[in-house]
Amino acid sequence: MGRRNWRPWWRRWVKVKKKDLSTFESKKSIHFNITRETHSGLRIMCFKKRLSMQEVFEEIAQKIVSESADVMEIMDELSERKRLGLIKKLSDTDAESLFNIIEKENPLSE
Repeated sequence: MGRRNWRPWWRRWVKVKKKDLSTFESKKSIHFNITRETHSGLRIMCFKKRLSMQEVFEEIAQKIVSESADVMEIMDELSERKRLGLIKKLSDTDAESLFNIIEKENPLSE
């Protein structure tokens, strides 16, 4: 095979478009926790609309980046509730789990 026709072995067998490679390489993954109740409700709503959660979060993220008025209003309200202490940092189950771990690992408890 001449140099002019040379391609990596995997490109000979798999039809990969350059655009697909750049999309794959430019994706970022995010990880965060939400309550079970919120997760199941979100999943149900996505299912009803035939959307994936990833599609929904991507759309929301794009609206945040473009400073869409409706999403900015939600973020402003959320920021204000956080400032006023109306948003719990830990859920009750998270706090209870942490206390149980501390209690088990506490060297002074025996």
